[in-house]
Amino acid sequence: MPKIRTTRTKKSPEGFEDIESVLDDYAKKMRDAENESHEGKRKAESLWPIMRISHTRSRYIYELYYKREAISKELYDWLLKEGYADANLIAKWKKTGYEKLCCLRCIQTKDMNYQGSTCICRVPKAQIRANTIVECVHCGLSSRMSSSLCG
Repeated sequence: MPKIRTTRTKKSPEGFEDIESVLDDYAKKMRDAENESHEGKRKAESLWPIMRISHTRSRYIYELYYKREAISKELYDWLLKEGYADANLIAKWKKTGYEKLCCLRCIQTKDMNYQGSTCICRVPKAQIRANTIVECVHCGLSSRMSSSLCG
């Protein structure tokens, strides 16, 4: 979550005004997801929309800096420091094989049902049996959806 800006907060770098409206839209979506009712949902299911919005916002900042080169290094560092993007997730996206990683919990083997295994969203689609729908307990991705967010 981005830090609250006050009169004593350091001014944003040049170029922030250009992307501020998009980041405000993500903040509104995040507030709506946080205030959504949890009734009738499974244990972690209420966190899935929040994780998706956080992923999308981080991916937006990542692509602005690394893919399109539309923002400066100073603005990119400031956005990470202020909490607009997940720096650890972006660090993984820069590595080969993790370009479409959805969340950091999906690569932690200690959180899986079987020790040493990987999350279902990290398994290649070719290795998943046909007509099998398996959901990730961490981020809510199913094996059918995994092509859009995960590798």
